[in-house]
Amino acid sequence: MSRSLRTAVSAVLIALACLLVPFGTLAVWAVHGLGDTGRYVTTMAPLASEPAVRDAVADTVGDDLAQASGMDRDLVRDAVRSFTGTPAFHAAWDAGNTAAHTAVLRALRSDGERAATLDLAAVTAPLRDRLAADHVPFADRFPVEHREVVLVPPDELPALRKGYHVLDIASFWLPAAAVLFAVTGIAVAACRRRALTATALGTALGGAFLALAIAIGRHLTLTDLPDPSHRAVTAAVYDTLTSPLRTASWLLLTLGLTTAAATWLTTHLPTRRPLREVPPIPATPPPEPTRVHA
Repeated sequence: MSRSLRTAVSAVLIALACLLVPFGTLAVWAVHGLGDTGRYVTTMAPLASEPAVRDAVADTVGDDLAQASGMDRDLVRDAVRSFTGTPAFHAAWDAGNTAAHTAVLRALRSDGERAATLDLAAVTAPLRDRLAADHVPFADRFPVEHREVVLVPPDELPALRKGYHVLDIASFWLPAAAVLFAVTGIAVAACRRRALTATALGTALGGAFLALAIAIGRHLTLTDLPDPSHRAVTAAVYDTLTSPLRTASWLLLTLGLTTAAATWLTTHLPTRRPLREVPPIPATPPPEPTRVHA
């Protein structure tokens, strides 16, 4: 294979590898970050302490309780807002996220046509137990009703199920293909140092592209909201869910720039050559005395 052909093949393979980096990272985050119940609940747990989320819960629950009981709305809202700062609310928040995520995953991984629903008893029962453990008065009278809430309508399940299966396959093959293309491109390159530098810079560019896509997605998500009052809550949820993805994008950017800089330094820094040992000059023997000297 000629030198020019090796350079062209290496450039194509490295370009494909760098192009697959952001998409592979996105697929891995969607399947193994959002698709894992434990990681999802751990990621969403800090939102229980977010002021915007607590205010939204206080407004929604306070309005419903005030309308049902006929009590003053502001009084009920303040009571609910105070409750959102207790460990019982955090336990209910985690239980609700666990039950909702499990129900959605079950619907996406099955072939049934039933909607993804959440049984409210899965949330209210742990809440009652936590209140009873904290010795809250009348906690044992807390109502636990088996009422189902629709999370995903049945007409939306086929498209979501197909997208989930595509992401599940892509989360393995896209990163594997990116690594394979990068290694092959560096191996067949005529100048491997330049190929390694190009791969590192392309990886950094992919990380920067991913970070830019996250920022644009955040802007579009908040702009398309019909109710501007929900922007604070939506922004908090979006930032929390995409936090691992933002971290991955910055890691790609840092790793790529560091590798490129290290490769450039090892190429351009002058290296000290070892000094050659000069062989000792043999001493000349004294001249033999001549007859005159003798």
